[in-house]
Amino acid sequence: MKKQILVVDDEIGALTLIGIMLERGGFNVLKAKDANTALAVLDQSTPDLIILDVMMPGMNGIELCRVIRERNDTHQVPVLILSARGDAESIMRGIEAGANDYLPKPILHHDLVAKVRLMLGDEVGES
Repeated sequence: MKKQILVVDDEIGALTLIGIMLERGGFNVLKAKDANTALAVLDQSTPDLIILDVMMPGMNGIELCRVIRERNDTHQVPVLILSARGDAESIMRGIEAGANDYLPKPILHHDLVAKVRLMLGDEVGES
């Protein structure tokens, strides 16, 4: 059974690229281009992991992370924030909002897949 990952990013290029990386890593990928779409997806299914971009129109990734943490169905789902903003304050805000981890963009394929597997508790050898 493939693990399902929801990727939320308003940049279609980044969304596509992250999706390809994760699919090649053996995951099923759900995509959303903003917080509202992400919440609609979460109403339909609960992924094994959620990857959020911070800077998005409307509700940003930090706010969305808080909402995810407040929902009964998603409060335990691991959240990874991927952001071009890698400063300490942004990272702290992400972690305070409930993110399990925070990685700067751009991200290398190997680093992303390894991090996701680690957060899901999957051994690297498993497919």
